[in-house]
Amino acid sequence: MKIRPFGESALLVSLENTIDPVVNERIVRFYRKLKSSGEFTFLTPAYCSLTVGFDRTKFTIAQATEHVKTLCEHTDDLAETESRKITIPVCYSPSFAPDMEEVAKHTGLSSEKIIELHSQTTFRVFMLGFVAGFSYLGTLPDALHCPRKKTPRKSVAKGSVGLAGLQTGIYPVTAPGGWQIIGRTPLKMFDPARPQPNLVFAGDEVQFRPISPDEFKLIAIKVDTGIYETEIEYA
Repeated sequence: MKIRPFGESALLVSLENTIDPVVNERIVRFYRKLKSSGEFTFLTPAYCSLTVGFDRTKFTIAQATEHVKTLCEHTDDLAETESRKITIPVCYSPSFAPDMEEVAKHTGLSSEKIIELHSQTTFRVFMLGFVAGFSYLGTLPDALHCPRKKTPRKSVAKGSVGLAGLQTGIYPVTAPGGWQIIGRTPLKMFDPARPQPNLVFAGDEVQFRPISPDEFKLIAIKVDTGIYETEIEYA
């Protein structure tokens, strides 16, 4: 574990530079430990690092570093957190999957096989970032690895599900982006009107469920009227 200054009022706690569930779980535990203390201004977990904001009127950089180090070294006393598995409905039909043909060409797989592999894999939420609520999920089966688009789109529709390298992700809002889009969910991944704006959090698991265009429309109506119940399993 390395801790270094990250600006004047933040620290960066980092582990091995890798996309790995075990490493990420340690970061999530650091995050939960520091959050439970209530002593920091913000906490942002990533794949293998945690950005920690602190109040300069309460800590010097040296004091904050030592305090964070002590807390991170004592995460064993944390109670086991209830794990969540969220099912995300996704329509993979051509009108929602503008890059399916490109992914098929790159991988050598049929669209049916791409959908099968993508929807039968359980993904870990490694981090949220890029824009509010954008979930970075991993890792993809080797057969689905593909590069980002050479020329990013100026606008990717809200709810779009994309592939990039080892990862799959969900656009929570309409935004520019270069991921290969293979589907779209009608769920609101980020909604500032909710008590918890994000639908998923680092450490959660996600599985995609293929749906038809008609089911997409029905779920979208339920989401907009507040009657849709997200499928969540607790363990």
